[in-house]
Amino acid sequence: MQIVYFAGGCFWCVEAVFQHTVGVVNTTSGYCNGATKNPTYQDICTGTTGHAEVVMIEFDEAIVSFDQLLKVFFDTHDPTMLNQQGNDRGTQYRSAVFYTNNDQQTQVKQFVEKLGDDIVTEVSELDVFYPAENYHQNYYNNNQNQPYCAMLITPKLDKYFK
Repeated sequence: MQIVYFAGGCFWCVEAVFQHTVGVVNTTSGYCNGATKNPTYQDICTGTTGHAEVVMIEFDEAIVSFDQLLKVFFDTHDPTMLNQQGNDRGTQYRSAVFYTNNDQQTQVKQFVEKLGDDIVTEVSELDVFYPAENYHQNYYNNNQNQPYCAMLITPKLDKYFK
C-alpha cells in the first residue's frame, strides 16, 4: 500500500474521481502544507493559510500503478491553471502532488516533464496533513443533488467513465 496527496481544485471533485478508481482503497479529504495548525474549512477559504485542499489517496500498487493514478489525476483537472480550477480561485485550489517517498517524486517530475511547459502543478513533499471536517468526507456520494455536485462533479465523472 502507498499514499499520495492530490490537489486539483475543490477536494470534493478529486475525491469523487478517485473513489471510482480501481485500486484506490481509501480517500480522505483534507488540507496540507500550510502554516496554520489544525485549520478549519473557514480558515482555508481565506486563502491565507498556505494550505491546499487535497485528497489523501491510499492505493494498492498491486492493482493500480502510481503512473496510472497520475494519468487519472492529470486527465481530470486542468494542470495549466495557476491557483484555480473553474470558478474556484485561490492558492488553496492549486494543482499539486504531495509525494510521500522518493520514487513518487521522481515519477511525478518525469510525468510532468512529458506533459510540457504549460503545466503549473506544484510537486512537493508532504509536510503535514489535516483531515477536513466530517461533512467534507464522501461529499459527492452524500450530496449528488446539491447544485455544485450536479453541475461540476457529475459531468466530470461522466467524462472520466468515457
